[in-house]
Amino acid sequence: MGSTRYDLEARYDRARKAGYGTKSAGEIFTQNAKRIAHESMNPHGISFRESRDSEVHPNSVPIILGLDVTGSMGHIPHELIRDGLPKLMGGIIQGGVPDPALLFLGIGDHECDGYPLQVGQFESGDEELDMWLTRTYIESGGGGNAGESYLLAWYFAAFHTRTDAFEKRGQKGLLFTVGDEPCLKTLSASAIREIMGKGQQTYTHFELLEEAQKKYEVYHISVLHSDQALRADRGWKELLGQNCISIADHRDIPNVIKNIICDKFKSKSIGTTGTVGLDQFQML
Repeated sequence: MGSTRYDLEARYDRARKAGYGTKSAGEIFTQNAKRIAHESMNPHGISFRESRDSEVHPNSVPIILGLDVTGSMGHIPHELIRDGLPKLMGGIIQGGVPDPALLFLGIGDHECDGYPLQVGQFESGDEELDMWLTRTYIESGGGGNAGESYLLAWYFAAFHTRTDAFEKRGQKGLLFTVGDEPCLKTLSASAIREIMGKGQQTYTHFELLEEAQKKYEVYHISVLHSDQALRADRGWKELLGQNCISIADHRDIPNVIKNIICDKFKSKSIGTTGTVGLDQFQML
């Protein structure tokens, strides 16, 4: 994974031919009509998703983007495939981080939904990233249980990813969840077994956040498009502090993520020229 480059011109040309700018979400996200998650994104039985260095990307920077695909948030993937994703990847690369490796997660509600977690691969190329994003099943589920399963992103990042950035260079990756609900407070061993195929321990959201923070800088982007979202935002700020970023317009998501990643990189720049190679970059 991650051995291809993000080519903006090729992506815009392919998007035009595919009709991303004019087609409905149902036409683009074809799993919706099948009402089932794509087999390749089923986490059951997955050992690890890996972000590895390559000749093309010798200093890979692992980024996980967990998208809430429940009812109130299902439009976000559509916005990303239309023009948000090239803004994100193009902005990161042009901002001085040439080797991003992005992994998509689809997040639902493990207490209510059939597919509370969907998992892509770490990728750097435009065609591969579009493929994983459009394979996502926008289940549009969720329930009246005052939360969604953002903690599944933390669980997967902590226990089912491996990265050269961390193992070779001691660099943390970046993990973003995006949503408008509180985080569910418990992930039971039985739920983990059902989703992943094995699991012997029940975790609280505090425990999973702590585990994920060992290898990732963890952020939540809180989309404030309802009174309920405003109430949820207060809880996220108590949990993550300044790593909870509140936005009123979901179209700001690519810029928010891009700015965080590029600022992290720039904050570690050293030397007389004020810039460094990625081999000198280390997350806090």
